[in-house]
Amino acid sequence: MLKFTEEHEWLNIEGGVATVGITAHAAEQLGDLVFVELPEVGASFSKGDDAATVESVKAASEVYCPLDGEITEVNEAITADPALVNSDPMGAGWFFKLKLKNVSDVDGLLDESGYKELIG
Repeated sequence: MLKFTEEHEWLNIEGGVATVGITAHAAEQLGDLVFVELPEVGASFSKGDDAATVESVKAASEVYCPLDGEITEVNEAITADPALVNSDPMGAGWFFKLKLKNVSDVDGLLDESGYKELIG
């Protein structure tokens, strides 16, 4: 199940775990990424917390935790090669996996058509 936030994160939810990244729209707006800082595995976050940081040639930005949960895995490949986020933001450029505290919270997120409306 694919969901989106108004802060331009995407979530692919499977079995109570969400793989999280930034959307292609967000990657385009940021420009070429030069640095990514990921959260620690085992860290717990609440919805809206700063979970990761990205820096591009244009600016630094936070990646917010889309829902309450615990980090179970991070994508070390994007710290070694931040350009993966630009080239494949919704594939190889994922940021972290989040074990959701409350799976029903995904109902409050946008679906793909809702996100497309948001970005116009």
